Amino acid sequence: MKKIFFFIAISAFGVMVNAQQNRIDVVGPLSPQLAAFGQFNIGVTTIDVTSSNAVDVINTPRGGDTEYYDRTLTLEIWYPANLIGQDPGTSYEVTTRNPNMTAVLIGRAVRDAEPLVSEGPYPLVILSHGYPGNRFLMSHTGENLASKGYVVAAIDHKESTYEDQQAITSTLYNRPLDQRFVLNSLAQMSSQSAGLLGSMIDADNTGIIGYSMGGYGLVNNLGGGFSEQSVSGFIAPPNRLLEAHATSNSDYRTNLDLRIKAGFAVAPWGMNAGFWEPQDLAGIRVPTFYLAGDQDSVAGYENGTQGIFDGAVNSDRFLLTFIGAGHNAGAPIPLPEELDNEENTEAAAHYTDQNWDNVEMNNIMDHYVTAWFDLHLKGIIRQSALEGIPTAYQNRLSIQHKSMGE
Repeated sequence: MKKIFFFIAISAFGVMVNAQQNRIDVVGPLSPQLAAFGQFNIGVTTIDVTSSNAVDVINTPRGGDTEYYDRTLTLEIWYPANLIGQDPGTSYEVTTRNPNMTAVLIGRAVRDAEPLVSEGPYPLVILSHGYPGNRFLMSHTGENLASKGYVVAAIDHKESTYEDQQAITSTLYNRPLDQRFVLNSLAQMSSQSAGLLGSMIDADNTGIIGYSMGGYGLVNNLGGGFSEQSVSGFIAPPNRLLEAHATSNSDYRTNLDLRIKAGFAVAPWGMNAGFWEPQDLAGIRVPTFYLAGDQDSVAGYENGTQGIFDGAVNSDRFLLTFIGAGHNAGAPIPLPEELDNEENTEAAAHYTDQNWDNVEMNNIMDHYVTAWFDLHLKGIIRQSALEGIPTAYQNRLSIQHKSMGE
């Protein structure tokens, strides 16, 4: 077993890059090299995609007939752009963890800018948020990757956002399906020359970043079928609906999408709740980078992300650990200033960590995201960027690497 640990020094980073003005594109002076934005200007657009005749988990009664509905997902899509007489920069009006409050985020993209088709098609990366969350929770990564030659699609998962959070049963059933449906939808759009995304996406080279419940869905789509006990557990969707995603289902593996070439799982939820046994995790064969805080009390660490990492014995994988960080390691944007007050203490905790600055964590995450997807979706090898920890962070991070069979 190969186990590598590197350590780094505490800095005054958080003081220097205070997230005032809600910028999602701050790259601090001590950030790792690959956190810097790339060569491309960025466009952004918003679209809806609808899955017809989808299972309506919320309105399906236990022991009754399955209900169906049209399931619409809103996507925020960032892409390399050709700016004609336009200056970079846009604002995003977003709902926060306090759904009665909105925040205005500031980034580099230009709304509905002309796509840079001549340099494409580009690999696709899908962002899948937690429960609850929304498509802007990892928008720092959306803009950052698009500037490096990716099309990035962030999902608003229906019945799992700040505005429309419903019982977790919908999320448990729909999260793997949503990720695959978005991949199919964007691949179809790109196959048509007309439209904003025409000829822009290389869907055969797709990566997924899943945070928390997004990581739960991602692990399932990478080959980690759910355990038998989870299918009929007390929080399971009605009528054994979860069996569609279970190892015991003979059709489960045939429904996986082989265009998903790599995963990036941030604090994936589910291991600590019995959704995977060792034999389930052994089904993961897609290269995966895991990121977590070792004080994660939501998804767990030793009985959570570390357990998934150890159990995925048939895949090449890394685990980056933020020492002292909790469930919010890496993924969430900095705390919106609209929530930075005593009245919103509980909502603010959705974005913050006791021991780490969010901008610092975002920069570190975006560095490793870049190295990982450049390797698996573009064939660019930067092994030292994956296996090493920047010297600025001694004693604050650790990294482990295991190859297939370990």
